Amino acid sequence: MEERFAVAKETPSGKMAAAGGGSPSSSPPLQDPPSRPPRDGYGVYVYPNSFFRYEGEWKGGKKHGQGKLLFKDGSYYEGEFVDGEITGEGCRLWASSGNTYSGQFVLGEPQGHGVMKYKAGGRYEGELSHGLREGHGRLVDQDGQAYWGSFHENKRHGRGHMVFRNGDKYEGDWVRDQRQGHGVLCRADGSTYEGQWHSDVFSGLGNMTHCSGAVYHGMWINGHPVAQAKRIVILGPEVMDVAQGSSFTLNVQLQQDNGEVARSEDGRVLRISAGVRYVQLPAYSEVSFFEVDKDNREPPFQTPFGFDCIAYPLWGPESGGLEPRAALESAGDPPLLTGDLGPALPSDTSRGQRDMPSGETSSSSWGCEPHCPENCRRVKQGCARFSDVCLGPPPPGYSPVLFLDGLREEADCRPRGSLGPGRTMPAVQDPPGGSRPDGAATTEPAAAAFPGEYVIMIRDVTDPPFLGHTLPTAFKHLRVLGKGTDQQPHVPGEGPEPPS
Repeated sequence: MEERFAVAKETPSGKMAAAGGGSPSSSPPLQDPPSRPPRDGYGVYVYPNSFFRYEGEWKGGKKHGQGKLLFKDGSYYEGEFVDGEITGEGCRLWASSGNTYSGQFVLGEPQGHGVMKYKAGGRYEGELSHGLREGHGRLVDQDGQAYWGSFHENKRHGRGHMVFRNGDKYEGDWVRDQRQGHGVLCRADGSTYEGQWHSDVFSGLGNMTHCSGAVYHGMWINGHPVAQAKRIVILGPEVMDVAQGSSFTLNVQLQQDNGEVARSEDGRVLRISAGVRYVQLPAYSEVSFFEVDKDNREPPFQTPFGFDCIAYPLWGPESGGLEPRAALESAGDPPLLTGDLGPALPSDTSRGQRDMPSGETSSSSWGCEPHCPENCRRVKQGCARFSDVCLGPPPPGYSPVLFLDGLREEADCRPRGSLGPGRTMPAVQDPPGGSRPDGAATTEPAAAAFPGEYVIMIRDVTDPPFLGHTLPTAFKHLRVLGKGTDQQPHVPGEGPEPPS
C-alpha cells in the first residue's frame, strides 16, 4: 500500500509550508502533487501518522544525499541516504536503549565498520553485519573488561584476546562467548594455564604453572585436575630405627586418592621437621627421655601414634657447618626451638652418596631449588628426597631423664639391649653437661640426639596453596637406638624392610 506524506516545500522567502496548506493568494502553487515528495532539492516531510519526520536532500523523488530522519520516540538517524534508504556513513540513536552507533549502514542497518556506544557503559569498535557484531572488533564492557578478536552473531567466536576485570588475561579460542578449544590463561598472580578448554573451564590436556613454582601437567575435567595429589606419604616401615648419631634418608611421595604416585605434579614445597615424645613428669617410663624447663616448654602437638610430641631440632649437611638453629635461620625458615642448639654434627657424606638413586649425585637433582630453604624440598614428578638428615643434640632446657633405680635393676636382669620380646632398649647415656645424678662426672658432651622416640613430619608449605588446597601433614615414627645396639638404620624405599 502506498504511503502518504505530508509534504513541505521551500518557498521563495525561505520558509517551509505544508503541502496543500493555505490559499492560492497566500502561498505559491506546489510543484509536486500533494501526495508525493518533491523530486529534487531540500525539504522537510512529515508522515501522516506523525511518527516520522525527515529533513534533508532528495533526488528523483527519493531521499538521497545528506539528511536526518527523526522518530517520535526520540530516536533519530543522521547521515547518508541512497535511493530512499539509509545507506552509507551515518549516526543512529535508539531512544529505548540509549545506545548510539556511528559508522557504515546498509539498508537501514549497521553494517561494515563502526563504533557502538552503550548507555549502560562500554563500547564496541569493529565490523558489524545486520546490526550484530560480526568479524573482527574490540569490545569493552561496562566493567572495563576488554576483548579483541573475532565475533559471530554478536558473540565472541573464533580467536581472540580477553583482559578480565581481576587482571587475568586469556588468549585462544572462543565458541559462542565461551573459552573452548586451545588457549592460554595468565592470571594476575602470575600463574598460567595452557591447554584445552571446554564451556569456559579447563578441560582436556593442559599445564598449570602456579605462581609458587609448582606445576601440574595432565588431564583436566570440568576445571579440576584428574591426577592431583591428595596426601604425602613417607616411605618405609611404620617404625624407623636409626642408630644414635647416624644420619638417615627419607623418600617421600605425593599420592592420589587411589594410591598412585601423582607424577603429574612438580614443584610443591615440602618442609621437614621433628618432635620428641612428650611425657608429663613424674610419669617416667622406659620411653620418657626429656624433661623440659618451664621457660622452654612449648605446647605439645598430637601425632597419629598415640602419644604427643614437642618440637626437636633437625640438622642436615647443607648447613655448611653452622649450628642447627643458625642454619635454619640463614635459610629463611623460623627455628624449631629457641636457644643455642650446640655444635653441629659431622655429615656422613659417603653415606649420603650411597643413598642416591643410580645416576644421581646430589640432592639438588631431586628438586632442592637454589632458593628453596635448606629444610625444604621441591617435588619432582610426585617424589622428593631428604638426604643425610640428622637429629641434633638436645638444646638447653631439654634434660634427658635417666631410668629410675628400679628400672635399672630390672634392666640389669635382662640381656643388654633388650626391653622384652621384639624390643630394643637404648643404652643409658649420661645427660649433657657432664654431670650425673649419682655425682659421677663426665667430660664427653653429647653430640647427638639422646636415644628415644621421635617423630618426623613432612608438611606442604607451598605458598599460596597449589591447586586450591594444602596437603595434610605426613608423620613417620622414628626410634633412635643407643650405641650399644647392633641394628643398622634402614633407608626407606630401598631394599627389604626389616620387621618393626
